[in-house]
Amino acid sequence: MKAVILAGGLGTRLKPFTQVIPKPLLPLGEKSILEIQISSLRKYGFDEIFLATNYKSDYIRSFFGDGSHLGVKLSVSKEEKPLGTCGPLKLLEDKLTEPFLVMNGDILTTIDFGKLYGFACNHKSRFTVVTKEILMPFQFGNVYHDETYITGIEEKPDIKLEIVAGIYIMKPEIFYDIPKDVYFGMDNLMKKLLENKAPIMRYLMNEYWIDIGRIDDYEEAQEMYENHFKDSDL
Repeated sequence: MKAVILAGGLGTRLKPFTQVIPKPLLPLGEKSILEIQISSLRKYGFDEIFLATNYKSDYIRSFFGDGSHLGVKLSVSKEEKPLGTCGPLKLLEDKLTEPFLVMNGDILTTIDFGKLYGFACNHKSRFTVVTKEILMPFQFGNVYHDETYITGIEEKPDIKLEIVAGIYIMKPEIFYDIPKDVYFGMDNLMKKLLENKAPIMRYLMNEYWIDIGRIDDYEEAQEMYENHFKDSDL
């Protein structure tokens, strides 16, 4: 099975760390973020992995080589100009001739990738989006009223949201919807499919998940590594 990891981001919100090291190679415990991702994918049967890169591409290529030391066949694809989160896939169109997984290079998760892949393959949709329910703390009290009188107050309630988790399963037919050599994001792809009334499958995950986008996320991931990844069989 094949997977693409989107590893071309600049990591601007994680400076100064990313001024020297590309975000996907930031260390967590004894491994980098990308090494943990690749090992997890291999655990669930993904044996051919493509790294879609831009920023510090040569650094990433030198770090991983052909992936044999990680037990996978690994290739590095480099975009010559920013193509967004979806555009880089078009560069790999001739290699992705079967259903494939795509994930952002700044995510750590314990999701069962094999179960997700089977779910997507068993549905007719060419695009499956993984979602995650999260609670967002709200800093103000929520007031209830009957127009004239206050009838109640909820102090700083959590807001429950279902977000796109940055993990997708796509089928080769999806390339008809992705333009060549232009900036095109996953949000653009979803909007295009919705406008064309093409079905998009939803896969709600319950496993651990974190998006390492900011310094406090990185600090949390360092702590969570001990609980979720250090003693695993990745």
